Amino acid sequence: MNNTIKELMERKSMRVFTGQKISAEDKALILEATVNAPTAGNQQLYTIIDVTSQELKEKLVDTCDHQPFIAEADMVLIFCADCKKWYEGFKDAGAEPRKPGQGDLMLAVTDAAIAAQNAVVAAQSLGIGSCYIGDIMENYEQQKALLKLPKYVFPAAMLVFGYPTEQQVNRVKPERAPMECIVSENTYPEMNSEYLRKLFAGKANPAGYESGMLAFCNRKFNSDFSREMTRSVEKYLEEFA
Repeated sequence: MNNTIKELMERKSMRVFTGQKISAEDKALILEATVNAPTAGNQQLYTIIDVTSQELKEKLVDTCDHQPFIAEADMVLIFCADCKKWYEGFKDAGAEPRKPGQGDLMLAVTDAAIAAQNAVVAAQSLGIGSCYIGDIMENYEQQKALLKLPKYVFPAAMLVFGYPTEQQVNRVKPERAPMECIVSENTYPEMNSEYLRKLFAGKANPAGYESGMLAFCNRKFNSDFSREMTRSVEKYLEEFA
């Protein structure tokens, strides 16, 4: 196993940081690796907001499900799926582009996510921890105003970075599902009960499959923040309808 694969296998979310600063050189390396990610047609359909304001970090704590470690991270990046810049560029050049649609948004979200993962891998190689914050998709009205997001721009992902504490480094990485339940040859698998129980065995409560799945459903899928995320994304999608 080479070092790159080893780091990919060992990487886990880090939510507690030592307070050590990320050097300007390392930050520049992470950003350089980020923008060299694969991208559809070399369009780079994303804009990265580098959050350097402590006041803004504190506000993001509140708008992103009240997670205080966001404000404690030394580096915070928001990856916006950006369908505006090419649209504006086409018009500026005298072209007559159609308005961006939901298909364009999906492609831009993919571009943004690929770039974000490059940032994660680059940071990991430098000993810098990271954590994805999916809650940036919540609270449509607040996030849009806070970040001054124009039409056709969607906050697809947020990452926080910092040097993790020893406890965070040493904690056990959550178990992933069995490979045979993730990789399906040629067609989508049949989701029968046997398959589902094998798929979620490592993620369910030790007390049992049913109780574990019920608890997870209530804690995550049926939660207020999950419902709010759905509402907010629907509002963003209206711009692309």
